[in-house]
Amino acid sequence: MTASSAPKKVVLAYSGGLDTSIILKWLQTEYGCEVVTFTADLGQGEELEPARRKAEMLGIAPENIHIEDLREEFVRDFVFPMFRANALYEGLYLLGTSIARPLISKRLVEIAAATGADAVSHGATGKGNDQVRFELSAYALNPDIKVIAPWREWDLSSRTKLLEFAELNQIPIAKDKRGEAPFSVDANLLHTSSEGRVLEDPGVEAPDYVLQRVVPVEQAPDAPEMVEITFERGDAVAINGEAMSPATILTRLNELGGKHGIGVLDLVENRFVGMKSRGVYETPGGTILLEAHRGIEQITLDAGAGHLKDQVMPRYAELIYNGFWFSPEREMLQALIDKSQEHVTGTVRVKLYKGAARVVARWSDHSLYSEAHVTFEDDAGAYDQKDAAGFIRLNALRLKLLAARNRRLGG
Repeated sequence: MTASSAPKKVVLAYSGGLDTSIILKWLQTEYGCEVVTFTADLGQGEELEPARRKAEMLGIAPENIHIEDLREEFVRDFVFPMFRANALYEGLYLLGTSIARPLISKRLVEIAAATGADAVSHGATGKGNDQVRFELSAYALNPDIKVIAPWREWDLSSRTKLLEFAELNQIPIAKDKRGEAPFSVDANLLHTSSEGRVLEDPGVEAPDYVLQRVVPVEQAPDAPEMVEITFERGDAVAINGEAMSPATILTRLNELGGKHGIGVLDLVENRFVGMKSRGVYETPGGTILLEAHRGIEQITLDAGAGHLKDQVMPRYAELIYNGFWFSPEREMLQALIDKSQEHVTGTVRVKLYKGAARVVARWSDHSLYSEAHVTFEDDAGAYDQKDAAGFIRLNALRLKLLAARNRRLGG
């Protein structure tokens, strides 16, 4: 980066941890620029005030330190819209890390505009997906913003060099940071993600101590527990009849799921940047929510609409995974998905037991289920079974013509 293009003021996504503290100091020393820190509370369960104190210690003025509670916005405007789609990446992953990045990027860009900053910065490495997610989102919201990715620019290429830089610049180093951390953890209200070190060999079972919020299934209660989740237009609004905010609902479902060993996924996935990676994800509340949402859709969603949703879901999930939340195609698919949810209203009862969340009952004033039509007893004329004969003859016609031709040609 030339002197003329060097940033004057940078908004840094700052956790208060060692890596982003090093980045903060590196930005100051490399560019001589003013740094604004942004720390988001997305429900990661960590105390955030230490991040404020750490930023102040590193010379950041109080007015340039931004710490925000974004839990409600995160669940309401990002998690819930995604769950209306029943989104799963590669059929399994509930996209807990992926869905948090566009919100962080959104606030980085907004804070940059409010503070007159000409650049934003993040701590994602050059090997992962997060660099793509942060930067695609930032450019979609402000095409003129500069994005600084230190891991792609600096020569601090090893943990040893990072620690030497920290010591040289009097950045406090936690004692456990001097050794090899057993694995890396990212967390928010939807999930925890554990990767690296002890998890890098996919042929070795992950140790139980990796788990952050879900008990090993062997330690889960021996008695099942029922939970009732009420939906309105595809979004959860109450648990066991008690109305709650979006973040409160997910928090409560996390507690229930974690207690019963629900929502652990050991996955080798295909990163957008081209490599495979192995991670252990814990999504207790999200796993229950997905099961319940599909349960209420079973009785309220028309077959054609539901099948179309299932067809577009992999593409929708891939867009989120790859960082295209703010793309027109994701917004187009969201409009389709949201239209499908107009009557997805009602209540689902889910049984939680030994790592499983299973729908056992569902009811709704918007239900399309007709007992009169499916009963094995007398249906009082609701359905004339003789109609099925013509239906089958019409659908069999092309198959019969194909079979006749193949027989004629000896095929």
